[in-house]
Amino acid sequence: MNDVKQLQNIAAQVRRDIIRMIFASQSGHPGGSLGCADFMTVLYFNAMNASPQTFTSEGKNQDMFFLSNGHVAPVWYSVLARAEYFDVKELGTLRKLHSKLQGHPTSYVKGVRIASGSLGQGLSVACGAALAKKMNSDPNLVFTLHGDGELQEGQIWEAAMFAAAKKIDNLVATVDYNGQQIDGAVDNVLSLGDLPAKFAAFGWQVIQLNGNDIKELMDGFARAKSLTGKGKPIVILMKTEMGQGVDFMMGTHKWHGKAPDAEQTEQALSQLPETLGDY
Repeated sequence: MNDVKQLQNIAAQVRRDIIRMIFASQSGHPGGSLGCADFMTVLYFNAMNASPQTFTSEGKNQDMFFLSNGHVAPVWYSVLARAEYFDVKELGTLRKLHSKLQGHPTSYVKGVRIASGSLGQGLSVACGAALAKKMNSDPNLVFTLHGDGELQEGQIWEAAMFAAAKKIDNLVATVDYNGQQIDGAVDNVLSLGDLPAKFAAFGWQVIQLNGNDIKELMDGFARAKSLTGKGKPIVILMKTEMGQGVDFMMGTHKWHGKAPDAEQTEQALSQLPETLGDY
């Protein structure tokens, strides 16, 4: 799908889904989920060679995606449902007993290959998957998403060294660079310093873009794909706004893991157009 307006409409509905899901369960992580709605929409509806019809856990002959910051599961669940991996009505079961859609994703959900949420692990998994593709002469790519606070985990940097040393150039990692984490601003908790320079020094190709701009995301993914196969892994540093689309949730860590009440939900939904129909 290459129509910017269509993708914007999907992202708008995804944001409505996120608010409604988290309100209904009274538990979850709206801030990062809202901020990543544009990214996940473009990934699944424009950039990635994948579909529910061809999905397999092994990922042969298709692109693969690993969500490392698993707490933003609501945005992934919404996008998977809207892409027809499962019925959108299941979104109403978020975090309920016996539901497949738990607070962090598991492989019980079609479209999900690994459980995630223990921060720092996703890049290592993606390196293994990408190396397997190389060994199998599979030309497809591996994508990941990470939180910027997650980059405070040492395992990320071990994997970053490994990816560059082993020339894993079919890997595209993305960082949700919103500057917020559960305890406050990333710079106040543990500053990441000059992140573009760090990844470059570790031997990665670095792309920087606005993660809340659909067209810029489309162009960024195209740029990332053009850099694959050239001896270096690629990282997209994606500037986003936590809580994007809901004015009172934006720009603060306070909505990292807090569910809105009924009045706040009504206020949030009034700012988010229903474009595809609510579940």
